Amino acid sequence: MSAQLTYNYGTQHGVAGGIYDLAPYAIDTFLNAENNGVMKFGIAVVAGTNAGVEVKKPVSASTAIEGVTNNNLSTEMDIDGNIAIKKGAAIGVMRYGRIWVRVATEATPEYGDPAYVVKTGDEAGFFTDSSSSTLAVKGRFLTAPDNGLAVVELFNQAQS
Repeated sequence: MSAQLTYNYGTQHGVAGGIYDLAPYAIDTFLNAENNGVMKFGIAVVAGTNAGVEVKKPVSASTAIEGVTNNNLSTEMDIDGNIAIKKGAAIGVMRYGRIWVRVATEATPEYGDPAYVVKTGDEAGFFTDSSSSTLAVKGRFLTAPDNGLAVVELFNQAQS
């Protein structure tokens, strides 16, 4: 007879925007201000034109994130396996907690490294460990990247 001797409350392999573990978290609902198919799960978002209602991907003038888009597994894939979040669709945004995020291609974060967000280009909203031309986040990396994803802990503090 075998017995389980170790327990881990975190998911070993996550999906972009998936909740990592049972630690306390807050998720608020916003409307997607981006065009169809532009928004992705697991990226940092900033206030849209209608702050407090809409979110969009960061731009060069962004100064603070609203949180990270949460994949609540209710958005359907198309026949090719792509997820296209529609403009104006309700989307969950984790304000604080532990979540699987998309990591910028050149980033190599390790456990405990501070988290930053890319503000421009194809990887706008992706997380990185570089403070150069990025947006600082009140949070840290909990894992190294695996297949372009890592776990980030967003602290329960206003992002500024």
